[in-house]
Amino acid sequence: MFKLFRSFGKKDYLFIALAVLFIAGQVVLELKMPEYMSSITTLVQTEGSEMGDILRNGGLMLLCAFGSLVSTIIAGWFVANVGADFTFIVRKKIFDKVEELSIDDIKRFSTASLITRTTNDVTQVRTVITMGANMLIRAPLSAIWAIIKISGKNWQWSVATGVAVVIMLATIITIMMLVIPRFKEIQKLTDKLNGVTQENLKGIRVVRAFNAEKYQEKKFDTPNTEVANTTRFVDRILSIMTPTMHLVFNGISLTIYLIGAALISQSVMADRLTLFSDMVVFSTYATHVIFSFLMVAIIFMLIPRAQVSAERINEVLDKEITIQDGNFDDETAETGTVEFRNVSFKYPDAEEYLLKDISFRAEKGQTVAFIGSTGSGKSTLINLIPRFYDATDGAVFVDGVNVRDYKQKALHRKLGYVPQKAVIFSGTVSSNISYGDTGGKKPSERKIQTAAKVAQAKSFVEKLDKQYNSHIAQAGTNISGGQKQRLAIARAVARDPEIYIFDDSFSALDYKTDAALRKALKEYTKDATSLIVAQRIGTIMHADQIIVLDKGFCVGHGTHRELMKNCEVYREIALSQLTKEELNV
Repeated sequence: MFKLFRSFGKKDYLFIALAVLFIAGQVVLELKMPEYMSSITTLVQTEGSEMGDILRNGGLMLLCAFGSLVSTIIAGWFVANVGADFTFIVRKKIFDKVEELSIDDIKRFSTASLITRTTNDVTQVRTVITMGANMLIRAPLSAIWAIIKISGKNWQWSVATGVAVVIMLATIITIMMLVIPRFKEIQKLTDKLNGVTQENLKGIRVVRAFNAEKYQEKKFDTPNTEVANTTRFVDRILSIMTPTMHLVFNGISLTIYLIGAALISQSVMADRLTLFSDMVVFSTYATHVIFSFLMVAIIFMLIPRAQVSAERINEVLDKEITIQDGNFDDETAETGTVEFRNVSFKYPDAEEYLLKDISFRAEKGQTVAFIGSTGSGKSTLINLIPRFYDATDGAVFVDGVNVRDYKQKALHRKLGYVPQKAVIFSGTVSSNISYGDTGGKKPSERKIQTAAKVAQAKSFVEKLDKQYNSHIAQAGTNISGGQKQRLAIARAVARDPEIYIFDDSFSALDYKTDAALRKALKEYTKDATSLIVAQRIGTIMHADQIIVLDKGFCVGHGTHRELMKNCEVYREIALSQLTKEELNV
């Protein structure tokens, strides 16, 4: 947990120092009040005492109470600021770290777990900071001061106080042993619960379409019940603490007064006033001692849960970045070229290679298409270009430079990437098309409109109420699948990249729109290289090169006519979709 405290800035350390100062002042003022109470008790019982002396001690007692209140508020303000800064900084660090992690690393943590770590786990650590800063400083000071004040007063009262402390500590230790192992379980179960909830929300349309609400409810009930049962067990055990503490507090006060009553009844008249005054003061200080131990115990109960959360946060922050940045960010001798040299790839935990010995070269202005059966490795292959994954063997070159040598930002500026599943962000049509960093130059309104026109999105955008300023919901839920794909394509076009990557990006389009889009793209991107993954033969049959993949191997490489003659796999795919006349064979 202490590793996370390095996130504090100079201002936070100053605030912590000031908080310590004011908490110490609060303790001093609180523990001065029993002394004034003792003086008032003595004055009231002493004949001939002046009312002015009683009022003066009472006034000083009230002044201490007010000073303690002010110190508490100021210390709380400083601690709250430190906690808020900590939350802000750590959440930003987690978010920034996730941005740097590879796709595989993110999958290992899972989206639900990363959300829990960024929210719930950070809150757990913050709770310890805000509560602990007060209690860990206040409790020892209060306990030490109170013990000094009551030491030597009366051994019977001291023994009674010691027994009360032992009972309290035994109760707390027993409770801690029972609940601490459950804290880690709760955090893991919360991850699981978030995962099921997220899956249900993402697939809500399918759930309703298939009348699967009851199935999803049962699926949700399992982790929800586990979380509820575990939390219920912890809360029930913790609920023992409050009545036990009340019993100890009231019991020690009662015991001190019973012992005091016995001592007073056995003492001579001259000592009775002193014993009574000591009893009142001792009772107050004894309560402070027990309360101080209670505060320390509460912190020690919060720390294990926060420690579990801190470890989970550090797992993310300490995760080694597998896709390391290169140093190359200069002009290249080539422009718009992509080359695979004997590239093979397998996922980190996989035993078999998904891609095996793939080699090809795409020149500037060429269109290279990839086709094959589901699971043949098409999407994985093109994901090696922007370095979502790194090749296991061989090398990928962009503009004659190994992609591993590029600074990732420099590499990505060369690319216009359209994923298999169109990703749309909440905002406007304009913000979605102009999304991202294009080297410091944001696309102009004219450029946005041109990109929409090329992507065949202009027709539906201009029918919207506010056209390019129309609202787009998160994940594009207020537009159709085909419209989302066209906006994603427009986003890539607006970048004017050297290399376009289309990962089955035309699947939601009808044949007419597909044909019009390909024609517009071919004309607009004639000086750029286009890499297209597609399932439709009609989408790729005019490509300069077509690469046919089957079980990770390149089983065909050539033009449409060449592959129809020489590649059985390609011919089967083609004839399953179009007639011989349509295929021009």
